[in-house]
Amino acid sequence: MTADFTQFHLQDYLMKALDKIGFQHPTAVQEKLIPIIASGKDVVGQSQTGSGKTHTFLLPIFNQLTSDDQVQAVITTPSRELAYQIHSAAEQLAAEAPFEIRIGNYVGGTDKKRQITKLTHNQPQLVIGTPGRVMDLIQSDALNVHTTRQFVVDEADMTLDLGFLDQIDKIASRMPKHLQMMVFSATIPQKLNPFLRKYLNHPVIEEIPASAIISDTIDNWLISTKGQDRNRLIYQLITMGEPYLVLIFANTKTRVEELHHYLQSQGLKVAMIHGGIKPRERKRVMREVKNLQFQYVVATDLAARGIDIEGVSHVINDDIPEDLEFFIHRVGRTGRQGMPGTAITLYSPGEEKLVSEIEALGIHFQPKRIRDGEIVDSYDRNRRTKRRKSTQHLDPTLIGMVKKKKKKIKPGYKHQIKQAIHAKKDQERRIEQRAAARAERKRRKRNSDRYQ
Repeated sequence: MTADFTQFHLQDYLMKALDKIGFQHPTAVQEKLIPIIASGKDVVGQSQTGSGKTHTFLLPIFNQLTSDDQVQAVITTPSRELAYQIHSAAEQLAAEAPFEIRIGNYVGGTDKKRQITKLTHNQPQLVIGTPGRVMDLIQSDALNVHTTRQFVVDEADMTLDLGFLDQIDKIASRMPKHLQMMVFSATIPQKLNPFLRKYLNHPVIEEIPASAIISDTIDNWLISTKGQDRNRLIYQLITMGEPYLVLIFANTKTRVEELHHYLQSQGLKVAMIHGGIKPRERKRVMREVKNLQFQYVVATDLAARGIDIEGVSHVINDDIPEDLEFFIHRVGRTGRQGMPGTAITLYSPGEEKLVSEIEALGIHFQPKRIRDGEIVDSYDRNRRTKRRKSTQHLDPTLIGMVKKKKKKIKPGYKHQIKQAIHAKKDQERRIEQRAAARAERKRRKRNSDRYQ
């Protein structure tokens, strides 16, 4: 039997919020770590992007928040975009609470003076932000984190890579000694270990493989734009055949508005949903979408979370979301309850890395293209790389020796080629080992100087 969120004994308002955003079953990381976090233990969660880790820490945090006018939990993340995404997800949970939950979103590039003034009147129960701005507000005596009970360091490896770990260290030092720490990261670099040893008390360390595999009833297509006009391409895709209901996702409000205007200009009746629409208007549009008064809907990720409609036949990704967790939720809008569905993702040459990251989650794409008004099979985008793989590491001398195999050769020449290749590889291996040993000695010296 498939597990659901009732097993976590969440407050009623959180169950209502989960129902509204269409979350029915916990992911592997949620099922494993939510009970551990709820028990108050420190946690190190190693989990890939897209595995559902945001709600893994948000749900148990919200389950313990009270109406007290003090900071109760702090979440840091290394980029503004990630902070905005977590803040949006938190607001969705807070919207259903029976009491006011104030969420502070503090990132660089925003009005610090205004934030300080606001903090003199009220402290948020939940703080979300980038390390630099959060530390600035603490040092300004505006943000009082001495009452914090839970501290989440999200994307810890990226935090380390960007040089923010010292700021995280200073933030943690201002918090109570008895503090629940949660560290989430795709990888756990060795340089992170001193911080973990300093602040975490016998943490539960879990490495959770991503379970973000889409339903096998969904045809998951990938189409390269190859410089084509995306608006025109999407118009072609949604007017082929007779789709029942198409959800088109874009990353920004501006892009949603642009695409909505274009499709309307082509004579289509299209609904538009994004966070900038006034609540009353948005509620009306959502009601009309649920009543199937529109065949096409263009939306941002968070705005579309409230759409839970049976019979979505197509999902089209105008672009790939930065948070791959949203990709899973986008595609999961179709192919529900064993029904067939089609998910189409457009990508440009500059988005190859993002496509590879999605595939690393265990998702398989079928490459497609449009030809003569029909969608047909295309080529594997990695075919050239795979073809070159066997010779790309050979130097010019060895390549020349291999080419001579095609000519009339003396007895034993093939053996000579093999010996030359093995000798070359052995030489390269010794050079790499020496370089690695030197790097390790330098690293140990740096760590010794820094932490002793």
